Amino acid sequence: MNVGIVIAHPDPDSFNHALLDSFVKGAKKANHDVHIIDLYKDQFDPTVSLDEIRGEVSDPIIKKYQDQIKNADCLVFIYPIFWFRGPAMLEGWIDRVFTPNFAFKFKSIIGYWGRCIGLLPCNKAIIINTYGSPAIATKYFYLNIPFRRLKRGVLKMCGVKKIVRVNLWSVPFVSDKKRKGYLKKVYKIAEQL
Repeated sequence: MNVGIVIAHPDPDSFNHALLDSFVKGAKKANHDVHIIDLYKDQFDPTVSLDEIRGEVSDPIIKKYQDQIKNADCLVFIYPIFWFRGPAMLEGWIDRVFTPNFAFKFKSIIGYWGRCIGLLPCNKAIIINTYGSPAIATKYFYLNIPFRRLKRGVLKMCGVKKIVRVNLWSVPFVSDKKRKGYLKKVYKIAEQL
């Protein structure tokens, strides 16, 4: 399997990068090909242009990312939750890379009504999120909006059918033992792809 991983955390010594390392080790043990898109290491510019919104892509880095996505059987997103959303870097990456006629197109139904047709070739995605909050705050008070937005508002609209979520709660406050458990969990998910 060809696995495309998008990591969106500015600190290479962060727990998110430790999760990335653990996932990569598990995937490689299972003989999967892994391709990493590290948005901060790439110094990606998340500012979308009007041409890109129209589906006209000329930036070579965007074309490179789109080629990596075209070849992926599974997409993996690893990022922290900031203010009930992904980091601005990731949000801008989605805006710039998941363009019309690459990730989706619209099919007219009647008048101004239409529906989104997903064009992404991969059928599976894994979303690995770290939270500063405990599960109860996000799951029950806010209905896990960060995950739902990416799942329903982006990936499903773009044709990805099977989406797995991995929520890692209260990361700054849990014990080292718990963090090691989180790393093991991510390793096993990758190993069992």
